Amino acid sequence: MFYDNYVLWSWLLLLMAASTGLYFTRASWLPKFGRVLPVYQKVNSFTDDIEAGLSSDAFNLNANVAAGDSRGGLDLQGKKEVLKIMKQESVSFDEARRILMEKRLAMNGIAPDGRPLDPRAVFFS
Repeated sequence: MFYDNYVLWSWLLLLMAASTGLYFTRASWLPKFGRVLPVYQKVNSFTDDIEAGLSSDAFNLNANVAAGDSRGGLDLQGKKEVLKIMKQESVSFDEARRILMEKRLAMNGIAPDGRPLDPRAVFFS
């Protein structure tokens, strides 16, 4: 009976060998398909943000945690940018937030004091 289905068993053995090979080499090929294959990411929370140093007296996340806020924490893109500024420029969380906001305002043609940088702007007092 085994000899009658040798083609089936050969394909099964080949499939098992290929699957095993792909499993053990997944560290090398899986990152190339990272955008195609969805990967589970840990859900962020305000507690994680506090532990990362993304809280201060002026930007208090402890109130959110105490209130049982179920949102996913701070914006991931913004957190990365603030942490990058904190690391590169050796500044506090509040100072990094200020630097980031000034950069964003400048990219949109707004001065740090809130006035537009467009020379065609008309002001009424």
